[in-house]
Amino acid sequence: MKRKTSIRLALATALAALSASPSLAGNPDRAGSAGAMQLLLNPWTRSNGWGLANTASLRGVEAMYGNVAGLSMVRKTEVGFANLSLPGAGLSINSVGLGQKLGASGVLGISASVFSFGEMEVTTYDVPEGGRGTFRPSMSNIGVAYSKSFSNSIYGGLLLRVVSESVSNVRSTGVCFDAGIHYVTGEKDNVHFGIALKNVGPAMSFSGDGLAVQGLLTSGSDQLTLQQRSAKQEIPSLLNIGAAYDWHISEVHRLTVAGTFISNSFTKDQGLVGLEYAFRKMLHLRAGYTYEKKDSGEDRTTWFTGPSAGLSIDFPFGEEKKSAVALDYAYRTTNPFSGFHSLGIRITI
Repeated sequence: MKRKTSIRLALATALAALSASPSLAGNPDRAGSAGAMQLLLNPWTRSNGWGLANTASLRGVEAMYGNVAGLSMVRKTEVGFANLSLPGAGLSINSVGLGQKLGASGVLGISASVFSFGEMEVTTYDVPEGGRGTFRPSMSNIGVAYSKSFSNSIYGGLLLRVVSESVSNVRSTGVCFDAGIHYVTGEKDNVHFGIALKNVGPAMSFSGDGLAVQGLLTSGSDQLTLQQRSAKQEIPSLLNIGAAYDWHISEVHRLTVAGTFISNSFTKDQGLVGLEYAFRKMLHLRAGYTYEKKDSGEDRTTWFTGPSAGLSIDFPFGEEKKSAVALDYAYRTTNPFSGFHSLGIRITI
């Protein structure tokens, strides 16, 4: 009876996500009109190795970006760190995530990503060429998640994320949530399906002294300060639908093929495919490809040109070698610039 209830709950969640898909259909005409576009940039290393094609098989703290349902697969405690850098643009993202088991089936997760853009030249309407010093923009995302295993096959989770963007005199803060389910089946739990609804929340707007201007009355010399209001900007919501299959070639070799369809609300839809080879659960090699339709005479709406690759080395320790320290690396090609590199470390207890 309990298993039937869990299945009904998972199906209801999936139908609710799919019912939202018409409003999330890819719409390139709206490209560039959303705010908080950093939410579309995956800050984690392992999943970047195959371009987030593994939406259906994500697990651990990285799942708090791609499909929060995978957070429920944390065995006891998991801590992850990642650094993503785009040398050609001076962009760097530092991320940290923590997953902690609560009770028999629940996991609480916390994640944070901080963006660094380096020093930027101050320009104004009167002095557009700069020369008045530099400033540092501030941008960060903080998420709190809870994920639960409803049975040996069905997992689900919710995440609340706070988005912040600011300079010294202008700030914007917003909230959004993610929801996801993960279904596992097969003789060796080798068939995976996943659905994730991401970045759903109210529109954001900017405020602060930087939007104020001073002017003179039409008659007289009195000066007034006028506060301008920022237009609202919607958050780039999307829907991920993915599947993955594990081939256990032998006790020491595994090959996984995965695919994900992303329905974007402000850009074109995307298709992701990827492969992962694992040796003794210690060495992992990954490759992926991101496809986005390019209409004749139109530019792409993503800077990713397609290929991605990565590797991980796990060092098990402790009783029965169930705990591990893992080192991760990933590379994704981009245009413009020359691609970005991502390094990560993960500790599982």
